[in-house]
Amino acid sequence: MLALRLEPELERKLEELAKETKRSKSYHAKEALKKYIEDRSDYLKALAVLEKGEETYTLEEVKARIKARKKEA
Repeated sequence: MLALRLEPELERKLEELAKETKRSKSYHAKEALKKYIEDRSDYLKALAVLEKGEETYTLEEVKARIKARKKEA
C-alpha cells in the first residue's frame, strides 16, 4: 500500500483523466509509476554502459545492421 499527496493541479489532472477514461485514479497512478520505473531502469543501465566505456551504437547504426542482416537472410 502506498499513499501520497499530490499537488492540487496534478490531482485535478488525474481526476480528469480518470473520468475521461472511466478508469480509477489508482489505475493511472500505477501505470505512470510502472512507466517511470521502467524508464529509470533503462536510463541507469545505459549510464552504466557509458561509464564502463563499452561500445555504443546510434539508432541509425542499429537500423543499418538490422537491414543488412535481413538482406543476408
